Amino acid sequence: MKKKTMKALYLWQIMLMAVCLMACSQKKEQEQTVPLKVKTESAVYQPNEAETAYVGTVEEATSVAVSFTGMGTIKQVHVGEGQRVRKGQLIAEIDKTQAQNALATAQAMHKQATDAYNRMKQLHENKSLADIKWVEVQSKVEQAEASLAAAKKMLEDCEIHAPMDGIVGKKWVSAGETALPSQPVLTILDIKTLKVKVSIPEKEISTIKHNTSSFISIEAIGDKTLEGGKIEKGVVADALTHTYDIRIALPNPDGDILPGMVAKVYLQASDSIQGMYLPVRSIQQSADGKHFVWVVEGGKAHRKDIAMGKTMGNRIQVLSGLSKDDHVITNGYQKVSEGTEVQTEN
Repeated sequence: MKKKTMKALYLWQIMLMAVCLMACSQKKEQEQTVPLKVKTESAVYQPNEAETAYVGTVEEATSVAVSFTGMGTIKQVHVGEGQRVRKGQLIAEIDKTQAQNALATAQAMHKQATDAYNRMKQLHENKSLADIKWVEVQSKVEQAEASLAAAKKMLEDCEIHAPMDGIVGKKWVSAGETALPSQPVLTILDIKTLKVKVSIPEKEISTIKHNTSSFISIEAIGDKTLEGGKIEKGVVADALTHTYDIRIALPNPDGDILPGMVAKVYLQASDSIQGMYLPVRSIQQSADGKHFVWVVEGGKAHRKDIAMGKTMGNRIQVLSGLSKDDHVITNGYQKVSEGTEVQTEN
């Protein structure tokens, strides 16, 4: 009996070890299939010696000053400076008491004129009403309809709705104040696309074309370097400084760039060479002395050999081996190898 008990215990221990080994194996497989989390960034442009640097100011692409068409006491302004608004959104309203009374009066007059029209119509059809009286009845109906439409418009004008998507730039009035016709209540700025205003000396303005390449760095958003768009050239010089203003289109899809920010602008000369720069820490060196980086393609890490140029601060120039669409791993590259599944973190 004792031997059977020992044998059963021995078999139970073997089964337990087997289950543990299977669990460990499954856990290891699961760990291997979990993508490695990494951080990436695209190679960014940095200016070189062949470019001229200027200081500019960010401006909105368009701005609209909204106002009431009539006079009244402001009941409420629903938005504040810096707040984003959508087209059609209610942003301000004045007291509606006077407009509502006017509408009620116009509705009563319209009802009275309509009733008279319906009664007189039968008399006119029976030849019991003179034509001149019938014309008067018709005129009163038309006048009542016009008065009713004007009263409805007056009530509608007690509210201001945003004419476009944008951001509130300046708030001119507050609740309790008296709004005057055409007096600005709010200024709404369109910041989806901005412009950077730069003053260019007269001796340099002739070298700048509408398609001149430009790169813009804004300290307020972390010195992020962005590529500028089409350039608008002013044709009237400042009388004191003898400079001409140019405005460079600047996309702002994230809305993090605001009017008034100071920008450093680099205008690229025709013979300059665009440089792509990466953090120094992302550059690796193989045993054969070649320099390379890890890029993410299709959710996997792949090695790309590169040729390096000069160093600027904590970034280094990439002369060849990368394109602007490559996403280079800057954090987590120590654990990757060719074909490693990776997940990009923001």
